[in-house]
Amino acid sequence: MPAVVVDNLVKEFRRFQRREGLAGAVKDLFRRDYQALRAVDGVSFSIERGERIGYIGPNGAGKSTTIKMLTGILTPTSGEIAALGLSPHRQRKQYVRRIGVVFGQRTQLWWDLAVVESLKLLLQIYEVPRAEGEARLAKLRELLALDEFLHTPVRKLSLGQRMRADLAASLLHGPELLFLDEPTIGLDLVAKDAIRALLKRVNDELGTTILLTTHDLRDIEALAQRVMVIDGGKIVYDGSLEQLRDEAGEEASAEIELLEPASLEELRRLLPQVRFAQDNPLRLRAQFSKRELPAAQLLARLVGSLKVADIALPEPSIEEVIRRIYEKTGKSAMVAAKAAGGGAAAASR
Repeated sequence: MPAVVVDNLVKEFRRFQRREGLAGAVKDLFRRDYQALRAVDGVSFSIERGERIGYIGPNGAGKSTTIKMLTGILTPTSGEIAALGLSPHRQRKQYVRRIGVVFGQRTQLWWDLAVVESLKLLLQIYEVPRAEGEARLAKLRELLALDEFLHTPVRKLSLGQRMRADLAASLLHGPELLFLDEPTIGLDLVAKDAIRALLKRVNDELGTTILLTTHDLRDIEALAQRVMVIDGGKIVYDGSLEQLRDEAGEEASAEIELLEPASLEELRRLLPQVRFAQDNPLRLRAQFSKRELPAAQLLARLVGSLKVADIALPEPSIEEVIRRIYEKTGKSAMVAAKAAGGGAAAASR
C-alpha cells in the first residue's frame, strides 16, 4: 500500500479586492469583494513507502500549500488525501504521531532549553515508551552527531547544528513519513552537504519515506530518487531525475579539443545539423539535437574525420532542465505570478 495517495487535490484562497480612493475605502466598509485564488489545482500523485521525493517549482507554484495539506495544517478545498491510511485533516491527532515535519528555519525546539531537554520533553509529548525513546535517542545521537552540542541551549546553536537538532526532533517518535520544507535554507555548503548525507542515512537505515521541497536544486540531485515539478498549481512532470533530463534535454552540447585546426566551413560540411562555435582554432563548442544526431554518431564522425585530442559532453544543469520543462509546458514563474495577481504567490509558497 502506498504511503501517500493524493487525488485531484485543490486549494483555493479568498483574497480581498480593495477598491481605490476614499470612496472605494468607504464602500469596502459596507461590502467587500473577494477573488478566489487557486493555489493548488487538481494535483494527483502517489508515493510508495521508502521513496525519496523531490517536490519542486518556482515561488507561488503551490509547493508549500501542498505540503501543508499533506501534513494536515490546511484543509483542502476539494479532493482527497490518504496518507498512511489516514486523512491528515480529519484524523490529525492519530496522523501527527506517525509523521515528522521540518519547516526550514522554524524550530520545534524550546529556545532556552538544552537540546537534550527539548528532545526528552518531545518524547513525553509523543508518549513514547521510556526504553524505546532512550534507544531511539541514542540512535539519533549517533546518526546525527548530536553529542557535540547535546547540552547546549538551542538559542546558542549554529544554524547547521539547529537543523540537525530539529531533524532529530522530527524523528524521535519513529515517523513513517518525513516532510522537509526547505531543510537546507540559509546553511553554508559544508552544512548543506552534511544534512544531505544525514537524510540519505535516515532513509537508508530507518526506511523513512521523505518528501522534500527546496529551491536548492543540488538538494534534489543529492537526495531525490523521483522528482515532481509543480507550476501554476499543477504537476507538469513526475518521474526520475534522469528522465527529466532526457525529456527536457533534447538540446545537447559538446566541447571539442583538436590536435590540428579545422575551419568552421569544414565542420559545417561534415555535420550540417550541428551548430559550431570556435573559442580558438583548436577549441570548439557544438550544439545539437540528440533526436536528429545521437551523441555516439557525433563522436564517431568527429573522431573519424578530424584529429581529436579530447571531447566532453557536459550534462545540462538541473536549473537548465527545470527551465526547459517550464518552457515546454508553456508556463513560467512570471506567468503564474501574473495569473495569480501576486497574492496567490504569497499564499501558495
